[in-house]
Amino acid sequence: MSLTKSEKMEHSRQALEISIEQSVFEAAVEKAYRKNVKRITVPGFRKGKAPRHIIERLYGKGYFYDDALNDLLPDAYDNAVKEADIRPVSRPKIDVKSIDENGVVLSVEVDVYPEIEISDYFGLKAPKNEAKVTDEEIDARIEMARNRESREIEVTDRSVEKDDTVKISYVGYVDGKPFDGGSAEDYSLKIGSNSFIPGFEDQIIGKNVNDKFDVNVKFPDDYHAKDLAGKDAVFQVELKGITKIELPALDDEFAKDVSEFDTFEAYKNSIREDLLKQHEESVENEFMNKICDQLIEKMQGEIPASMFEEEIDSQLESFENNFKAQGISMDMYLKYTGSDLNKIRESIRPNAERKVKLDLIIGKIADAEKVEVTDEDVDAKIKDLAGKYTMEEEKLRENLKDSMEGLKYSIKMTKTYDLIKEKSVALPPEAEEKKDADEKAAEKPKKKTTTKKAAKKTEEQ
Repeated sequence: MSLTKSEKMEHSRQALEISIEQSVFEAAVEKAYRKNVKRITVPGFRKGKAPRHIIERLYGKGYFYDDALNDLLPDAYDNAVKEADIRPVSRPKIDVKSIDENGVVLSVEVDVYPEIEISDYFGLKAPKNEAKVTDEEIDARIEMARNRESREIEVTDRSVEKDDTVKISYVGYVDGKPFDGGSAEDYSLKIGSNSFIPGFEDQIIGKNVNDKFDVNVKFPDDYHAKDLAGKDAVFQVELKGITKIELPALDDEFAKDVSEFDTFEAYKNSIREDLLKQHEESVENEFMNKICDQLIEKMQGEIPASMFEEEIDSQLESFENNFKAQGISMDMYLKYTGSDLNKIRESIRPNAERKVKLDLIIGKIADAEKVEVTDEDVDAKIKDLAGKYTMEEEKLRENLKDSMEGLKYSIKMTKTYDLIKEKSVALPPEAEEKKDADEKAAEKPKKKTTTKKAAKKTEEQ
């Protein structure tokens, strides 16, 4: 078996011609005969005892060719790929050009790893925002923790106020008659939630436990129940209880309850540091996204569509696995969202195509800059992953033994990405605003000069 032709085609596709010698093919046909003869019945012979030439005369010369080819193809294709020194990225399209007693000639087409070009990838410039933390963000984070530590207490010494929760029983009447869905017993309602008809909750404010009173409201014109829309209603209400949420004081004891810190000031500072770290990471990601956009614009080369489709398949599989983890099948998701797989694939496509392009670019730069992965790099990565997944380092290393090359590749890509970031130039945020303004100015059509004005201007000169 040998490679007789290897030619580059358009769109990163390669054409190969593979020749399988007569002796090799004949041996494969004989092997296929011996494998299948036991299942073949030929009149005049015991089952499984018919000679090969009799079977071929009865069923055709090529009766065993398919099985022989299937046996030879994997090795023939792998050897041709190695000899042609190509990296296939898709399933090959294989056609039999000729097949007879003289051997086999195969025609193969396959998408290959694209040859891309990228230059001037260091020193790229992009605006970069400043990471800032506002007092409002800190207060909101503290308020979330405060609400988690809150407790509900009964109110007995005053009337209803906004933000209280009341327990009420009520019956609603329209045109003097009760209506369906207009009554409830011991219903809990938070005043100010606006979950009832406009005006209902306001009329409870100021009432006391055990009060019985009427609430007069009007259903909105667009109310979902058409028979009630726009109609006046009276609710007979009995107030059975009042509760309120009591929030803990913002002091050192609160800090000890919700964190590892002994003082409220230390707790507050830790929130500021945590938020700042998040914002810094977000700012870095935003900055590098702009740098990556420029890298994609600079890239030259044709990427086969099969690479994009494979990445879409991979992301779709992750998408489906996430739903399975929540007990939801893809069919259920499609049914409830009214979507279909084609729409989902198209929604994934932009991100998938961007990822494929960036992977190719980063890989190309890694090779150009001779980025190496050391044992220390691997050890540091395993230590980081072990801490992240709370596993022993040696156990994790053992689990990763078969995928170590993939781990090294990931480290190499990360190091290259960091190298690009290190050599990129961060511009002040206002640079982006100026760029946008310049682009808008360039798009704005220039005023036309009339013939009369132009003549006058010429005379003045």
